[in-house]
Amino acid sequence: MSDPDNIPREPFAVFCGLDVGKSEHHACALDPAGKRLHDKALPNDETALSALFTALSTHGRVLVVVDQPASIGALAVAVARTMGVEVADLPGLAMRRIADLHPGPGQDRRPRRAHHRRRRPDHAPHAAPGRDRR
Repeated sequence: MSDPDNIPREPFAVFCGLDVGKSEHHACALDPAGKRLHDKALPNDETALSALFTALSTHGRVLVVVDQPASIGALAVAVARTMGVEVADLPGLAMRRIADLHPGPGQDRRPRRAHHRRRRPDHAPHAAPGRDRR
């Protein structure tokens, strides 16, 4: 009998970091080469999240990384999972340590945090503890 966890999967084509907020999120999506596919704010709204994940899915397999999956990020996680998009979480302390290694422009750190959420799982998969959690 074959183990479903050992089935080879296609690599991720899109890594989307989502810095969640109560009323607005910031999403930064990159392809494996680092090309920005999306980098802007979006409302905490099921329709907007679905539209984003649908657009990103046209590029291939998507991984969404969320900083607060159990609280204000719960809607984003639910929408992604409903659409078959894989979800990982990145604890705030780990994200801050990564972000501190990379200088960012200006005072608005949300785009920078979203970008680093996107980067962490593919560079250090062991550091995204909720990556395969369902």
